[in-house]
Amino acid sequence: MLSRKQKYFFLKFFSLFSIVRGYNVLVIIIAQYLTSVYILAPQLSLKEILFDVNLFMIVLASATAIASGYIINNFYDSDKDLINRPRKTMLDRLVSQRTKLTSYFVLNFLSVIFASYVSFKAVVFFSLYIFGIWFYSHKLKKYPFVGNFVAATLAVIPFFAVFIYYKNFDLVIFVHATFLFIIISMRELIKDLENLKGDLAQNYRTIPVVYGSKVSKVMLTFLCLLTLVPTYLLIVKYDIGYMDFFFYGSIFALIIFIIILWKSNKKLHYVLLHNILKFIIVAGVFSIALINLNRISL
Repeated sequence: MLSRKQKYFFLKFFSLFSIVRGYNVLVIIIAQYLTSVYILAPQLSLKEILFDVNLFMIVLASATAIASGYIINNFYDSDKDLINRPRKTMLDRLVSQRTKLTSYFVLNFLSVIFASYVSFKAVVFFSLYIFGIWFYSHKLKKYPFVGNFVAATLAVIPFFAVFIYYKNFDLVIFVHATFLFIIISMRELIKDLENLKGDLAQNYRTIPVVYGSKVSKVMLTFLCLLTLVPTYLLIVKYDIGYMDFFFYGSIFALIIFIIILWKSNKKLHYVLLHNILKFIIVAGVFSIALINLNRISL
């Protein structure tokens, strides 16, 4: 049996894990490596990529910067989250605001240290990225359109860190990035609909607050249709192996998404829609391996 002190320690650990969204960070780490292996550096052997210390440091710098971003976002949104996610917020509050800030600065420091192993340019890149996350959390997320655009941009920047490292400028990479950017933009807008009650209470000027739910649904429908452009290009114009099946599945999932969207009027519905988009993103990450199954061998 665990003592009361040990139970409290584990609760605080899970609280901190919840704050930094450890599962999201893990998915991003996997995505960066899969993108490197199957899209950005297919000419290199699997061993060369997996044992590349510079790439490992870029991935660590990305992971710590993203984790710190979740902390500062949680710090600024604590009052809003108490309304929107009371149970999760009560768990998160086991970690004091002082501990959150300390962890935030430590993680940012580690991110810069990891980047410094690669190059001074990497230090500048991640320093700007860290500043961008803070500025978004502190100011920009309260404004319609700008907040959504910046949030989606910040979400794809870790992949550009790897992209810049390998200096691969193939157009197919930008098409993949466009698809991801649109899906993440949809997820940000769905989150605004999901958090409408708390945003209203805390005077966040999000798209649903300023323009209403109907305009938000029209925008989401437009974005769904917009995903067809990169999807068509990736299926028809480029050789992406068996990853075709992922994009066909995405089209089917987005049709269901639109049907549910226009029938939605409760937070539970928006949570379901949010989960559909999260599933598309996570499935997309692991589907990257379908581009070339022969790469599994060393």
